Amino acid sequence: MISTAWTSGALLLSASVTSAVFNPTGNTNLSLIFWTYWGQNSYGATHTSDTANWQTNLAHYCQDDVVDVFPLAFLDVFFGTGDLPEINFANTCNDVDDAVFPGSELANCQFMATDIQTCQAAGKIITLSMGGATGAATFTSESQAEDFADLIWDLFLGGTSSTRPFGDAVLDGIDLDIEGGGTTNFAAFVTRIRTLAEGASKPYYITGAPQCPFPDANLDTVLNAVGFDAVYVQFYNNYCEVSNFDVAGDWDFSSWDNWAKTTSPNPNVKVYVGAPASSTAATNGYVDATTLDSILQTTKATYSSFGGAMLWDISQAYANGRFDQVVKAALLGGSSAPTTTVGSTTTKSTTTTSSVTSTTSVATNGDCAGVAAWVSSVAYVGGSQVTYNGHLWTANYWSEADVPGGASGDWADDGACTTDATLIPAVASSTVSAASITAHISSAPSAASSASVQTRPSAPSSATAATAPISSAISTASSASVKAQPSPSSSAAAAPASSALSASLASTVSAASASTQGYRGIFIQR
Repeated sequence: MISTAWTSGALLLSASVTSAVFNPTGNTNLSLIFWTYWGQNSYGATHTSDTANWQTNLAHYCQDDVVDVFPLAFLDVFFGTGDLPEINFANTCNDVDDAVFPGSELANCQFMATDIQTCQAAGKIITLSMGGATGAATFTSESQAEDFADLIWDLFLGGTSSTRPFGDAVLDGIDLDIEGGGTTNFAAFVTRIRTLAEGASKPYYITGAPQCPFPDANLDTVLNAVGFDAVYVQFYNNYCEVSNFDVAGDWDFSSWDNWAKTTSPNPNVKVYVGAPASSTAATNGYVDATTLDSILQTTKATYSSFGGAMLWDISQAYANGRFDQVVKAALLGGSSAPTTTVGSTTTKSTTTTSSVTSTTSVATNGDCAGVAAWVSSVAYVGGSQVTYNGHLWTANYWSEADVPGGASGDWADDGACTTDATLIPAVASSTVSAASITAHISSAPSAASSASVQTRPSAPSSATAATAPISSAISTASSASVKAQPSPSSSAAAAPASSALSASLASTVSAASASTQGYRGIFIQR
């Protein structure tokens, strides 16, 4: 991300996701996910006098169905005073303007708990972005990485501690926006988080925010070692930015698509197009709404690993004529590339995705009359029923290629069939009700002060050669992250809960003007 002239600050555009439950693995119109970073008041960093459009409280941005996931940026210091991490959310909460826990520089942001819970109640996913353009924390050993994972779990996720920055609010996962220092031993960190989440009452997600030159200089090792649910590639501040989409040899989504299908430990990982939300949100790479719409539509129709879009950041998007609405409209329109069915090996068979709706009312007592057999290449929505191995099954949420009774938990067993089943599946139209996708999304995760706020532009990264069997590596520009300045001080009141995702799917999102400027400042940029 991009930095500004504020004293310090960071904004990260990644989030963590567990593919088995929150299913961003489909690429049909209704399963594309839209992520936007919050926390760094990027707009305020470059528009110091326009306080009316500075970043406000998180719940304010959850009042509609445009953005699905908000990574909070950033946790920018891993090992601070008292061996506790530090967080900086610009003008909303930081260690200069707000109280800190005794013996540390960890800001007490417990007033944000209501906002986080309001957004989660509206079906949003809220994760913690770690790193940023100025973050260069490393682990000296696997044991240190595992201990830090335990700490993050206790402070922000499903654990317990007397120093929880968000009080009783429980975040939905972590996002790694590591832009310096490398990721040695980060695989142990991610693996430990996964282990802690195994017996949890809700899903937790792990995402990454690499820069577009492939392979990423800092995240490459960990991305190849452990499964991520999604990667939000920063296609800006580099030669491979969205503004060079038509330049041969520059824009290269294909390398990330190939990585997702042949190298990632999670063969269902999705790749997102990260873009600046305005011309002042990044040093380079911004394109207007019409151009970005075309890029997203083309990418969606070409690559089955495409999972959606990410913007840096929400303050810039709102000030830029609600640029976020334009992006969401692009994700809901157009056609999608054929999906890839993943087997137990790296060999994939390509099939065309179809959505299935039930045409027969079927009781959940094993009555299988008229119910089609499960087919791996069909995409089922929540509530769809199939037969498999002599049992009737009902989809808990969107599912494709996950065997009924398997580890994914996609299917509920309604019991052994008491009547004959229909053996040939009936594929209905490709349209799915807004209510169905809403059920899928919600069920998946059941002023300027002296405060240092970092903004972190997605700077060019220097990439090392890939260590895993990748098709080809692209030489990259040297990295140069810029620091943003301090976040303006402000207090935010909680806003009412947003409407359900179905509303956005049921109505047409109006196009927004892309002429206004935006910027992502007062945050730790990546």
